[in-house]
Amino acid sequence: MINYKSYSDSELLEALKSDDRYAFAEIHQRYWEMMYRHALKMLGEEDDAKDVVQELFATLWIKGKNIVINTSLSGYLYISVRNRIINIIHQKNVRRDFQSSLASFAEENRNTTLEQISEKEILRVVEKEIQNLPKKMRNVFELSRNQNLSHKEIASQLDISDKTVKKQIGYAIKIIRLRLDVLTRVIVVLSTLLS
Repeated sequence: MINYKSYSDSELLEALKSDDRYAFAEIHQRYWEMMYRHALKMLGEEDDAKDVVQELFATLWIKGKNIVINTSLSGYLYISVRNRIINIIHQKNVRRDFQSSLASFAEENRNTTLEQISEKEILRVVEKEIQNLPKKMRNVFELSRNQNLSHKEIASQLDISDKTVKKQIGYAIKIIRLRLDVLTRVIVVLSTLLS
């Protein structure tokens, strides 16, 4: 049997591109603990750190054939872990901000029944959340939704690529949907408490 422990990182990557599970196992063995400690230091929560590292290695195995690494393997893994952690932190911040916004909404409307929460009020909350989007994302989203401009027209007007427009609109929709999902839950809870 081949001794993968003697392989360099670049040799392991080449083997990984050929779906060599033993090469993947050696990469996992070599870097799992290091990536876990890095993630734990940044997140402070064991389960979150384990999830991040598990996702990292799952992606490495699934997309191994197509991954292009312009740095060292360890550098690539560190950057990937950092990016995943930044996404988690961003999601937590968005969630916390939105929960705060919903708490205010619930406080303002605590004496109303579910039937009295009108479509107009829900649209007001949605509009408020659109205004809370990052400025560039909000601008792209509003040009698309309010002025019915195509991706190409928005890209031309803002001097950005069509791809950037598509991504910004996609992200905006995801954020708004997440916030509406939470709003729906709050309305159900309010309905239960007030009935």
